[in-house]
Amino acid sequence: MEKRYLGKTDIQITPIGLGCWQFSGGKGLVGRFWKALDSDHVRDIIANTIREGINWFDTAEVYGWGNSERMLSSILDVLAVKPGEVMIATKWWPVLRRAGSISETFKYRQVALGEYPIDLYQVHNPFSLSSVKAQMDAMAALVKDQKIRSIGVSNFSASAMGKAARVLESQGLVLASNQVRYSLLDRRIEENGVLTTAQEKGITIIAYSPLEQGILTGKFHDNPDLIKSRTGPRKYLKWFKSKGLAASRPLVQVLKEIGERVQATPEQVALNWIVNRHGKTVVAIPGASKPRHATSNARSLAFQLTTEEMERIDQVSWEAIRR
Repeated sequence: MEKRYLGKTDIQITPIGLGCWQFSGGKGLVGRFWKALDSDHVRDIIANTIREGINWFDTAEVYGWGNSERMLSSILDVLAVKPGEVMIATKWWPVLRRAGSISETFKYRQVALGEYPIDLYQVHNPFSLSSVKAQMDAMAALVKDQKIRSIGVSNFSASAMGKAARVLESQGLVLASNQVRYSLLDRRIEENGVLTTAQEKGITIIAYSPLEQGILTGKFHDNPDLIKSRTGPRKYLKWFKSKGLAASRPLVQVLKEIGERVQATPEQVALNWIVNRHGKTVVAIPGASKPRHATSNARSLAFQLTTEEMERIDQVSWEAIRR
């Protein structure tokens, strides 16, 4: 499978990674978004991911307060995956914390991930009690101590991302990535300067929720009753309401039509568009609550969309967003 450099680092990742939020075990405010998955189920998801050629996983401290990290590392060990054979990204939770917490809590990330090193350590959101500079200084110290390989941020605005990059540049380091919400139904980064700034500075955009929590699969359009059975607050989000389903239906139909040509599902077409529309700037981390989802995610790279198809998706996507 094709690999891309993570920002200006020497780390090479596949355009699709696996988001591990759903491995939270149903714990914590964030973890309750998904029902708990047993270890055998998670093993099959991770095994399929690796078998299909995907080489990196994205988790976080707040995903079950370490549960996702522990589940990931334990399953990798069961599958006899050696440290360094896959790349691992995780995140520090900054809310109501100061930058000093980055180094103070790092040992817990190491314990949770066991023998698997952290290739990318990210500030999960911009709501720390400390400045961007203080946070980047703390992250830089971890790189210099060879505890992590690279530094990223998440949910940072263009200006905050630029500031983080400048702080690291002053120390001879780079900001590798900014993980943000990005899908065919959420394209704010194309309008608020985040994408442009990332392209100018060689920062990778990591798109989370690239399938808009499953809306772009089309399954909720085909059977709206499925929404009632969803765990957590997802069913209350904009695109899951009747008006949202109606607005996105033409987009899903186009994804289905194009999918017929390339023998792909709507979600595979959507993922292909996300990671190829802007050259090599954007990678994506769709989740997978079933083993077949992991297989499907990886196979979204098995075909090429034409320029005309890219443009058609682009147009219908904006129409859906602006309805």
